[in-house]
Amino acid sequence: MKRTIYFLRHAKSSWETGIEDELRPLNKRGQSDAFLMANYASQELMKPDFIGISSAQRTKETAGFFIKAFNMGNLATDISEALYDFSGESVLRYLKGLDDSKSKVMLVGHNHAFTALVNMLGDKPIDHLPTCGLTVIDFQCDSWRSIKKGHTVAVVVPRDFK
Repeated sequence: MKRTIYFLRHAKSSWETGIEDELRPLNKRGQSDAFLMANYASQELMKPDFIGISSAQRTKETAGFFIKAFNMGNLATDISEALYDFSGESVLRYLKGLDDSKSKVMLVGHNHAFTALVNMLGDKPIDHLPTCGLTVIDFQCDSWRSIKKGHTVAVVVPRDFK
């Protein structure tokens, strides 16, 4: 069975002092990039069955643009502390625990976790997944638990449209 993961790094966030990391919102450029990328995704990609979102404010805001563009509502989403991860270990455990009825999944999270996972799971190495960067990887497997190396279908970043 074909399974697809959309790895989406959150858009550019504010670095205002005095704000805890998990509470940092998107800045104006982040909002603009998220809108641009969400519109691209809704026109060029299949709608995901499910969106897993890190508990950080910037990921929730980024995901909101995609949820709206894909016309998903909040029914097919999960906000999880497990995706507020920078190493990739917790994200990989989350991924391997997904419901097998979902074949197309978007994960919205952070670097360095996403760059590491894209390089581990995909067949096209990247140096760095920039903010609001999106990587699409297809897998041939029966279960999320059994994913190994997949095929990197696309790496798309906001500067591709500017």
